[in-house]
Amino acid sequence: MTETKTKASSARPSPSRAFFKQMALSLPDAKTHLIFWSLMAGGLALDLWTKKAVFDWLKPHETYPVIDGFLRFVIAVNNGAAFNLFAGKPYFLAAVSIIAIMGIFAVFLFSGGQHKLVHIALGLFAAGVCGNLYDRLFNNGSVRDFIDVYRGNYHWPTFNVADSLLCIGVGLLIISTFFTEKPAQKHDQQHK
Repeated sequence: MTETKTKASSARPSPSRAFFKQMALSLPDAKTHLIFWSLMAGGLALDLWTKKAVFDWLKPHETYPVIDGFLRFVIAVNNGAAFNLFAGKPYFLAAVSIIAIMGIFAVFLFSGGQHKLVHIALGLFAAGVCGNLYDRLFNNGSVRDFIDVYRGNYHWPTFNVADSLLCIGVGLLIISTFFTEKPAQKHDQQHK
């Protein structure tokens, strides 16, 4: 009798084993990893290279017009976040960036391989966060900015490639919400 129970219980997977099996099924595939990590590494390299190139090339208070009356390169340092929020709090901003990158990695790893647009957005977002985090850690808590978009006397706050990658990533995440069906919507459509 005991032998029969043992055989029956070993045939049925334990709840913890089933949980880990389900998690393994939802991990991204190799192609998804290639997309995410390539975008992250490429975006980070582009950001760090452009910051170094422009900061080595231009002198403080010097500008280089790219599109006259609209776009120019300048030297600017920002010790805050977007629009100079939390200025002068480099440890707080670095901690927020580290938490954000851990969150991005977690979302990527547990999102499966079905939503390529989300993975592209997460790769760009990770590159942007890492680029600005690098500056905070190795540039006295400040981020190097150099892209100045302006019209007349109006200037958009100066930004860098990392900031652009963050904005593109967020935009793609927003767009992906329109193309991703929720399980409840899918269920409702099947029963109509």
